[in-house]
Amino acid sequence: MAQGNDSNIRKYHKPLNINIGMIIFGVMFIYIIICIIMYTRTEHLNGYEVKMGSLTVNNVYRGIALREETLYKSIDAGYVYYFIPEGTHVACGDLVYAVDSSSDLEELMNETTQENHLTNDDYNSLKAKITNYQSSFDETAFSTVYDFKYDLQSEVAKLNNQAVLNAMNEMTETAGISKCYADRAGSVVYSNDGYENLKPQEITLESFNEENYTKNQYLAANRFGKNDYVYKLVTKEDWEVVIPVDTKRVPELQEAEYVKVKFMEDQYETSGRVTVYGHDEENGVTFVGLAFNTSMLNYITDRFVDVELVLEEKTGLKIPNSAIAQRNFFLIEKDYIVLSSDNKTQGVMRQTFTEDNEITTEFVETPIYNVDEKEGIYYVDEKVLKVGDVLYREDSLETYTVSKQASLTGVYNINKGYADFKQINVLYDNEEYSIVESNTKYGLRAYDYIALDASTVVADQFVTEKGFERK
Repeated sequence: MAQGNDSNIRKYHKPLNINIGMIIFGVMFIYIIICIIMYTRTEHLNGYEVKMGSLTVNNVYRGIALREETLYKSIDAGYVYYFIPEGTHVACGDLVYAVDSSSDLEELMNETTQENHLTNDDYNSLKAKITNYQSSFDETAFSTVYDFKYDLQSEVAKLNNQAVLNAMNEMTETAGISKCYADRAGSVVYSNDGYENLKPQEITLESFNEENYTKNQYLAANRFGKNDYVYKLVTKEDWEVVIPVDTKRVPELQEAEYVKVKFMEDQYETSGRVTVYGHDEENGVTFVGLAFNTSMLNYITDRFVDVELVLEEKTGLKIPNSAIAQRNFFLIEKDYIVLSSDNKTQGVMRQTFTEDNEITTEFVETPIYNVDEKEGIYYVDEKVLKVGDVLYREDSLETYTVSKQASLTGVYNINKGYADFKQINVLYDNEEYSIVESNTKYGLRAYDYIALDASTVVADQFVTEKGFERK
C-alpha cells in the first residue's frame, strides 16, 4: 500500500476580494473623522436676535442715615431715670431725665411699680411692638434682638414714668435727685454709635461695615457716671440717607435731581434730593446722598436703613454684554470725504504714484462707521487706510495726513453673512445685558442678528456653518 507524501500538501490562501462597497465605506469613514477634527478646531459663531426689552435692576440699597444730632452728658453721677419716650419731640424746658445719686428715687420707683397696674392700652402698646418685631425679624441680623429688648424695656419704663413723675413732683427737693431739662427743642434718642458727627463727605465703604458697628443703648435705672452720655437730641427734621451707588449710574441720578425713594421697613414713599459726594475708584462706587425734610421720626433710632430707588424703567434694544466689542478707527476730517464718480459710495482721494514716480490720486472707498457732526469728524475703517497716507480735499491741493485714531463701542452685525461692525450707544446696563439706543444711523435695529460672543469674531469675516472665513 502506497503511502501519501505529506510534503506535497499546501495551505490554501483565500484571495482578498475588495469590492466597491468597502471602498465607499472607507472613504466615508475617513471623511467623517476629518470633519470631526475640523469641527473641534474651528471657532463657531452663535447668533443673537436683537429685540426691544428692558433691564431688571436691583435698586435696593443699604444706606446710612445722617441727622443733626447733639449728645448730652449726665449732670451728675447716679441712677438715671427717663421721663420722655424715645422718639418723642420735646420743647425747650421739658424734663428729660432725673439722676438719683441717693436711693430716694429708686425706692419711689419700687413703690410705684408695685402699685401700678397695666391698662388695656398699655397691653396693646406692648403687643404692637412685639407684632412689628415678629413681622420684620431677620435671622441674618441677630443684633435686632437686642434692639427689640431695649425697645420693650423703654416701653415698660415709659408706662411707669408718669406715676413716678407725679410722685416726684410732690417730693421735697433733695440733694440726692437732680433733674435735667432740654435746652432746646428736638426729638429724644437714648443711644449713641459714634456716627453723630459723621459728615457725608467722610463716608467710605468701611462706614457700611456693620460687623464693626456698635450701638450703645442707654437703659433707664442704670448707673451713669458724671459726664457720661445719657441721651441725644435730633434738632432738625431735615435728614439724609447716603448710599453706595455704582459710579456708572450716577449721571442718571444727577440728571433726575430728585428721585422717588421707598423705605423698605414700612414701604413709605417720598422724594429725595440727590447730592453726589466722594468716590471709591478702586471699587467703582460713588456715595450719593438722598436728602429729605419729612418722615425723620419714623426712622430716628435707625442708623442703617434699606431704601429702594423707584426709577423709570429703561427700554431699548436689549443685547448681551458678551456681544459688545471695541474697535479702532481712523479719524478723517469731513472735508476730505468725497463721493465716487457714480455718487453711490463714499471714500477719500489718496495720494499715489505712477510708474514714472509722478504724484497722482486714487479713489479709495472707505465705509463710514460714525460721524461726529459737532467736530466734523468721520470714523473710517482702519483696514483700508494706513498711518501716513496723504489725502486730498476735493477740488483743492490741501492735504491731510492720516494718523489720528479713536475707538468705538459696538457689536458685530451678521445679517449680510459677514461680521459687520455697528456702533452702539449704551443707555443702561447690568452684569449680563445692556440697553442700547435703537434706530441710530450707524447702529442697530430691532430683529438684527449679531454675534453673541464678540471675542470670537474677526472684523469683516464671512460667517459660514463651520465658523469664519476672511472676506
